Amino acid sequence: MLLLSRIRMFRSLFTGAALVSVLLGASIVMAQSVTPAGPQPESVQRFIGMLSDPDVQRFLQQQSQAAKPAAEPPLEVQNRDPSFSEFAMRFRAHASGLLGAIQSFPLETMRGGAVLERDIQANGGTRPIFLVAAFVAVGLAAQWLFWWISAGWRSWMARAPFATVRDRVIALAARLLWAACYVLSFGLGSIGFFLLFQWPPVIREIVVGYLFAIVVFRLASAFFDVLLAPRAEEEGRFRVVPITKDAAGHWAKRLGYLVGWYAFGWVTIRLLGTLGFSVPARQLVAYSLGLVLLVIGIEAVWRRPSRLSAGQASRIGLRARNWLWTVYFVAVWLLWVVGAMRLFWIAVVCAALPGAIALTKASVNNILRSSAAEEDGHKKGTVVSVIVERGIRAALIVGAIVLLADALDVRLTQMTMQDSPLLRLVRGLLSAGIILLIVDLAWSVVKVLIDRKLGDTEAVLEVGSERERRRTRLRTLLPILRNFLMILFVAIAIMMALSSLGVEIGPLIAGAGVVGVAIGFGAQTVVKDVISGMFYLLDDAFRVGEYIQSGSYKGTVESFSLRSIKLRHHRGAVYIVPFSELGAVQNMSRDWVIEKMTITITYDSDIEKARKIIKKIGLELFEDPEFKPTTIEPLKMQGIDSLGDSGLLLRMKVMTLPGEQFTLKRRALRMIHQAFNENGIKLAVPTVQVSGGKDDAAAAAAQQTLAAQSAATAANPA
Repeated sequence: MLLLSRIRMFRSLFTGAALVSVLLGASIVMAQSVTPAGPQPESVQRFIGMLSDPDVQRFLQQQSQAAKPAAEPPLEVQNRDPSFSEFAMRFRAHASGLLGAIQSFPLETMRGGAVLERDIQANGGTRPIFLVAAFVAVGLAAQWLFWWISAGWRSWMARAPFATVRDRVIALAARLLWAACYVLSFGLGSIGFFLLFQWPPVIREIVVGYLFAIVVFRLASAFFDVLLAPRAEEEGRFRVVPITKDAAGHWAKRLGYLVGWYAFGWVTIRLLGTLGFSVPARQLVAYSLGLVLLVIGIEAVWRRPSRLSAGQASRIGLRARNWLWTVYFVAVWLLWVVGAMRLFWIAVVCAALPGAIALTKASVNNILRSSAAEEDGHKKGTVVSVIVERGIRAALIVGAIVLLADALDVRLTQMTMQDSPLLRLVRGLLSAGIILLIVDLAWSVVKVLIDRKLGDTEAVLEVGSERERRRTRLRTLLPILRNFLMILFVAIAIMMALSSLGVEIGPLIAGAGVVGVAIGFGAQTVVKDVISGMFYLLDDAFRVGEYIQSGSYKGTVESFSLRSIKLRHHRGAVYIVPFSELGAVQNMSRDWVIEKMTITITYDSDIEKARKIIKKIGLELFEDPEFKPTTIEPLKMQGIDSLGDSGLLLRMKVMTLPGEQFTLKRRALRMIHQAFNENGIKLAVPTVQVSGGKDDAAAAAAQQTLAAQSAATAANPA
């Protein structure tokens, strides 16, 4: 299991390489909106002034409407439902533009070089590369100054503990803040110091752009260094992502290179637009720079550390996965190059989303783990961990849905009559996915709250105390509340999902009400059981763990559902009793009980002496550590209950907590029997006395005569 989790983490990490490698395509869209810098000619200004004339605008609108074909569909419909032929046409135009850019690239390079050379001459002949190097040195000096000033901060971080969740969060926040300030000092020393002087426009944009790329690279490297902590074992640092040291060093370096190269490429594409390069030429440069990202991603996959065994099957499986990821990266790069952006984003999201979710879950669990939260090998979730983990997961999935909706040109909040059924279905599925994620997050938080409350009620408190009564009541009501809320969340999620799919839920709700009424008439007993159970719970008639009796049913309450209760008899039998059949309930586990005991002694016994002995035994049991916590009133004799046939019937009583009277009764009777024997008090036993009247001698003579006659008859039957 550990090996499988590490493999999934590796997959999620180098899936990030795919994301970074393809983000360069976004720079082309931004580059298209950049116009070459420089003053506009006077003829262009006059042309713009003519376009602002209302008569000219009206004339151009009439001409455009007359030239538009009658059968041509709107542009939104064309872009929204493209056919294969349209894609092929766009691909041919895209390919021809790239071929033309290859031919015109030298000329555009010379033209851009001329623009740059003009600003260089205006700056006194200083090349931008020397300016970048000089201000990088200034930034490093400012960075060294911050390093020297923050010596106390660094020493505190080196000694910061990571034992508890709070310690880990504080230490990680401090390290992230220090890393941000460390890089920010470099940015202020380089970019901030550079902007204090006046520079030509092109020189300023080049130097600021590449200094910004360096800042982004250093910031990404610092961020990955804090999260992955490649030197954690050496410096006592905490690694957020639970991977090995070798894997942490490998991915921290490669991911930093990917982000740095992407920043360099993004700045380069924007600068080419400033220098007057055409869109196809900038696309050509972007695809070439993307090849470097592709090489970095493939190299990171093939050289990543692995903890698999050295067996032949393991090596073959690892090599096969490497080839699959290589094919995937190349395919994604080709989709970007040919302009199939819809397939491109679908492929990226399908590969990156599962890995990002798994990586986020492992990281959150690693940060928020607590040894005290583990019991019997099971980890108890906390509200914070569920909110963070499920919240990040929901944010990732919602972001992926929004990204795919934008790539597929699906407007989640709009629906028009021109939409095809397939487009409406896709929009509904995306909206339903967002709704289900929100409901899942809410249910997860509620479930964790209830489960943690139930976990807190597992420990048995002082018997008979108010806290113990509250604990048993919570253990009775919380499972029912959890089941009710689960049904409620499921119903709400289904209704909202159907509504987002375009299904009219009004008739469904009305139909469900009618069906509910019909089921209620047909299942009156079930409805009666449910309603009776609700009132039993509202009256607090019984709780889990209490011993009750109702008619011929008695036992300890183990659990109950919406319509029945489960009773465990003291001999082991289980009763499943519907609530409607309970009737009057005798609860034998509330507050206190009085146990009555009787004992019979002979008529010639000393009653006062027996009373004192019983009182003494009662006080001894009341002070006994075994019975003192459960005894409310000590054992005492109430007096002579009746004059029996064989002796005097004495009655005693004792008040204890429910369920504790039986043990005390057995101990008390044993001690009374022993004390009575030691003090000459005899327990009465049933006897039969035969009496012949006043003349005992005559009775004896008659008895002897009858015995002699019987013996003679036996000897001589004739």
